[in-house]
Amino acid sequence: MNFKGYALALSAASMTVAAGFASAAELGDTSQPIKLAVNEWTGQHVTTHIAAGMLEAAGYDVEFVSAGMMNQFQAIADGDIHATLEIWSSNVSDEYAKKIEEGTVVELGDLELNAREGIAYPAHVAEMCPGLPAWEALRDCAMQFATAETLPNGRLVDYPADWGTPGADRMAGLDLPFKAVPAGSEAALIVELRAATERKTPLLVTFWQPHWAMSAYDVKFVDLPPGEEACFTDPAWGPNPNAVNDCDFSPSRIFKAAWSGTEETWPAAYEILSNYTLAVEDQQPMMGAIDVDGGKVEEVVAAWMAENEAKWRPVVDAAIK
Repeated sequence: MNFKGYALALSAASMTVAAGFASAAELGDTSQPIKLAVNEWTGQHVTTHIAAGMLEAAGYDVEFVSAGMMNQFQAIADGDIHATLEIWSSNVSDEYAKKIEEGTVVELGDLELNAREGIAYPAHVAEMCPGLPAWEALRDCAMQFATAETLPNGRLVDYPADWGTPGADRMAGLDLPFKAVPAGSEAALIVELRAATERKTPLLVTFWQPHWAMSAYDVKFVDLPPGEEACFTDPAWGPNPNAVNDCDFSPSRIFKAAWSGTEETWPAAYEILSNYTLAVEDQQPMMGAIDVDGGKVEEVVAAWMAENEAKWRPVVDAAIK
C-alpha cells in the first residue's frame, strides 16, 4: 500500500514556515523506503497515513508494516520498522522502556492528541445502575452486568488481550465484583457498544477518546479516584489499602518513536516525524468516515490532506527547504 499517488496530487504551494521548526535537513537515502508501523486501531491508521503523506510529499517512499502495538518495539529496535506514530503512555509495554534505555529506539515527541482512557458505559446504563458515574455505584449493581460467563460477578469488556489488562487491573484494585473479559479487537468493542445502545442493555467497557464511538453511542466515563502516580506503587494510597491500581488511568500522553538509525539515514524525515502533531478535532471525524461511513483510510486521509494543507505543509517545508 502506497500513499504516493495521493501526496503527489496535493498542491505544492509554498507556505510560511511556523516558528520553532528546525532548519532544512538532507533527505538522506531515498533509495530505501521508510517503514511505518500500522497497529490495531483506526485512529492509529489515520495518524500513520497522514505521516506517510507528509513523508511522500517530501520525496520519500513509504511502506506500511502491520505490527502489534505491544510487541512492535523489537522490530523497531532491529530496524525492520522505522517509526511508530501513536503510542499511548497508559498502555505501553515494558519492552519500550528497555529499548529506549539501550538506545535502539528513540522518542520523537508528543503527537498532541487530547486523549483519555477509562472505564466507560453508554449513557442509558446510568438508569440501570443508580449512582453512576460514581464508581462506588458499580459495587451495588454488578449483577446488572452479569452474564453466564461471569456469574456471580458483573462483566467488564476489557481491551484486546495484547493491549494489556487495564480494566482488569482496576476491577482488582478497587475490589469491584466484576470479571474482565478481553475483547477480540477494537471492532469487537464497537460491536458491544452498538448492541448495548440499540438494545438498551447494560454494558461496562474499557474505552478511550479520541474515538468516533464516544459521540455516536453517547459513551460516558466512570468517575474513578484520580490516577496519581502513588496509586500505582503504594497500596496505602486510595480507597483500597491492600492494592495498587485503585484509581483511574494516568492522564494519557500520546507520542511517537523511531528506530535509532532513522535520523542518520533520513534526516529530513526524522525532522518531519518529530514535528508532526495531530488534533483530536481532525482525527476523530476521519475515524468516523472510515468506521461508520465505510470510507477507505487512504481516501479519507488524502481528502483531509488536500483540504487542510496549511496544517501539515509547513512541517514538510521546514524540513526540506
